[in-house]
Amino acid sequence: MSARDTILRRLRERTDGPLSAPESDFAVVTHRGWSAEERLERFERLITSVHGEVLHVTRDDWTQALAQLLSDKGVNRLALGREHPVAAEARAALADAEVELVDVDRAIESWQREQFDRVDAGLTSVRGAIAETGSLWLWPTPDEPRRLSLVPPLHVAVLDADTIEDTFFDVVEAHDWAGGMPTNALLISGPSKTADIEQTLAYGVHGPRELVVLVRHPKGA
Repeated sequence: MSARDTILRRLRERTDGPLSAPESDFAVVTHRGWSAEERLERFERLITSVHGEVLHVTRDDWTQALAQLLSDKGVNRLALGREHPVAAEARAALADAEVELVDVDRAIESWQREQFDRVDAGLTSVRGAIAETGSLWLWPTPDEPRRLSLVPPLHVAVLDADTIEDTFFDVVEAHDWAGGMPTNALLISGPSKTADIEQTLAYGVHGPRELVVLVRHPKGA
């Protein structure tokens, strides 16, 4: 009998019942008790510390801020979805702008080189953010595939201020990741970065060189 078979036999022949998971205390990863203002401050401080940019806008003027950002960054071709309200509002606002809007709802094989060589920026919505780590979290969809935030040299993410939560654990619990997590959940904490053996940090080697987060606030906030 192999060692594997011996271990399995012992497990099957247990006389004191099935094994059960020990009680776990998750207090260390939740219950921060931060206010909305504290969550926003922590998120912004952490994501800007790793070269992310944050622009504060309102839900009424965010598309004007987007148009100005694209102009300032010299963006000529912007990739974005169609169905999500963020993409739909951006398309309407940029219809007459000097920016070519690139459709992403195509088979990857038909425009693989185009997206790597000719797209200047990608625009995405986000599901929320994490104050403790300064991270965005995204659930890619066919309308906003994961490459939209991972391939273009500039990633523009639109975040509603009231969707920032304290910790990663709070996000997982509040949004039932265990019951419905997608296969491509993304956590983004700044632009792409890597370090060589000498610990020299470089940005944009394997993805976007720049990340700009448009934080949307209610009008008058």
